[in-house]
Order: sequence, then C-alpha cells, then structure tokens
Amino acid sequence: MTPQQVPDAIFHTRQRNDALGGDNPYEWRDLSSADIFAGKRVVLFALPGAFTPACSESHLPGYERLYDDLIAEGVDRVACLSVNDAFVMHQWAKAQGISKVSMLPDGNGEFTRKMGMLVERSAQGMGLRSWRYSMLAEDGAIVKIFAEPGFADNPPGVPVQVSDAETMLNYLRARQASRGRQIMT
Repeated sequence: MTPQQVPDAIFHTRQRNDALGGDNPYEWRDLSSADIFAGKRVVLFALPGAFTPACSESHLPGYERLYDDLIAEGVDRVACLSVNDAFVMHQWAKAQGISKVSMLPDGNGEFTRKMGMLVERSAQGMGLRSWRYSMLAEDGAIVKIFAEPGFADNPPGVPVQVSDAETMLNYLRARQASRGRQIMT
C-alpha cells in the first residue's frame, strides 16, 4: 500500500531579503508543497488560528520548546500551518518569540482543503479554518497524522489533546526504537 502523499499546494510567504533595505526588507516568495516536503522529514502541525488561546498558550510554544528534540529524532523541518496570511503568521511568531519553528501561511486554505481538514468556524467569526492536527511526512508521504477528536464545523473549541509536540516526539522515539529492534533481530 502506497502512503498518502501531501497535497500539491502553493504557500504565499514573505521572505527576508536584506538587500532590499528599509523598514520592510521582505519580498513575496511562493513555495510549493514540493519545496516544503520533497526529500525531507517534516513535522507539520496545523491549528485554527494565530493569536487564538490554545494555539498561543500551548500548541505553538510546545513545538518551539521541543524543536531541538524533534530535530534530534531526524526531523528536517518543524512547520506551523494556519489558514492565516503571511503577515499575520509573521507577527504572531514575533509576538510569541518563535525563532525555530517555520511559520507556514495557508492564507487561501488550499493545502488545508486538500488535506480534508478545512472546517467552518463562522460561529466564532473566524470563517474557514484548519482543524487541529499534526503529521509526520517523509519525502512528501504522510506517515502519521494525529488529528484532534470531534472533527466538525463550528465546534465550541478544539483543545490540544493528541496533536501536541510531546505526542509527536513520543511517536518519533517509539518509531526509532522499533526500527532499532528490527535491525537487531
């Protein structure tokens, strides 16, 4: 059975270019799914929105705190995805003191929709947003997804129960230990 592949999508990002100078040394740079995932082992976690309580208090900070541990398990990139634009994602990272986790804006919800994780949050005035989940992808193949239970439009909230950094780190460690046992036998 072939593992499911991450969907093809374009992420509209802003990248720093010091050659531009001035107060806003950033330029638009479109990144494809291949740019993010091809040939890499990526942990991506998706959340409903920048500056929202659970996302700001535990989800994003947890991945920033455990970033080095995730990298030590052979991960090449840890990315935070939200259906927010590049400007919001940049300011949220800045406000949270995020320096290690890559902020991945899915402003149009293209990747999220193709993942089957787009939900309506209009009851909270948030429009269409991502469901909360995390995943491990290797060279674009989805190896594991930890989606929060209760997938639905307009939930009263989506707590961080299984998509947190600790769950992903424990999964990576158990997977590595299992591989080690297979090699020894």
